[in-house]
Amino acid sequence: MLNFSFQNTTKIHFGEGQIQTLGSAIPKDAKVLVTYGGGSIKTNGVYEQVAAALSEHTWFEFAGIEPNPTYATLMKAQVLIKEHNIDYLLAVGGGSVIDGTKFIAAAALFEGDDPWDIVVKQAPIHAALPIGCVLTLPATGSESNIGSVISRDGNKLPFMHELVRPTFAVLDPAVTLSLSDRQISNGVVDAFVHTIEQYLTYSVDGKVQDRFAEGLLQTLIEEGPKALAADTKNDIAVRGNIMWAATMALNGLIGAGVPQDWATHMIGHELTGAHGIDHARTLSIVLPAVMKVCTEAKREKLLQYAERVWHITQGDDDTRIAQAITATEKFFTTMQVPTRLSDVDLGASDIDPLIEKLVEHGMVALGEHGKVTPEVSRAILTTALA
Repeated sequence: MLNFSFQNTTKIHFGEGQIQTLGSAIPKDAKVLVTYGGGSIKTNGVYEQVAAALSEHTWFEFAGIEPNPTYATLMKAQVLIKEHNIDYLLAVGGGSVIDGTKFIAAAALFEGDDPWDIVVKQAPIHAALPIGCVLTLPATGSESNIGSVISRDGNKLPFMHELVRPTFAVLDPAVTLSLSDRQISNGVVDAFVHTIEQYLTYSVDGKVQDRFAEGLLQTLIEEGPKALAADTKNDIAVRGNIMWAATMALNGLIGAGVPQDWATHMIGHELTGAHGIDHARTLSIVLPAVMKVCTEAKREKLLQYAERVWHITQGDDDTRIAQAITATEKFFTTMQVPTRLSDVDLGASDIDPLIEKLVEHGMVALGEHGKVTPEVSRAILTTALA
């Protein structure tokens, strides 16, 4: 196992009715800006619960944070922050709302000339407004980690900083009952691939991390389809297990002390930036191709994945690996997401622009070994064609 330092300071309030804890989780004298997306929280009862919980607080609201939150939208929140002397942010939504709120928090106290430098230049962050979360769409793990991904002019780029880790997160699985099948599918697949990025690399004898990761993968494989099936989709236990698995997949625990990949994500970001494809659906397209192209680098872990996650033990090494990749693709299909570029009407002519963007963004040495060059990325995208 590699050396590591691990700390996660986000307090989790998990379970039905936990939105009421907002009243005590946020200081009474705080001036709160509640951020959210397209307004679904006003039709599913979440907004009313938040308003009731904040009845003794001074609070304002900022709506309209879109999927793949944009710089232009997020900067509009700065006007409200200055006008009302906001000193606390409450993100109510899924990963995009939380990611966007992290940028708002950092931009509000940024000491440089252009807050976009936080993302494009990884400019230092010396202070940020505190953030709390009410999670409505389990997927990204953003509710208890330090990462954020922001879009601008077709560029989708990440930044990370400890100062934007939420102080607390409310996880009420009941609020996820209003999600569409597409949102459910995207969330499960996103969490699955987050886990894979930290697991399917090479062994450093991190047995605890491996077993945790395998448990998360098996949970998502078991519970994900249930959330789409008519007779179990409203089962709170199913939704709760998915919600907690998605949080655990990217709160830093399973990635501590082990090598990580993230090539699938970086390539996927370019697909979203260029073509507007849902983030999770780019991952379901790219991951199988990464497994196929990078088989030799991942051989030991692919065999472990085949045996421990899919219970594949018969046949030679290559056969078992191929069966594990096929099982992964079948799972994605069951979750109603694409597994090929042709599934989203993209072809060979779309690959060169994607490679150009990877190079432009400095994504030229991806993967756990830093050996996923632009040419390897091209092979991955070519393999993903059909």
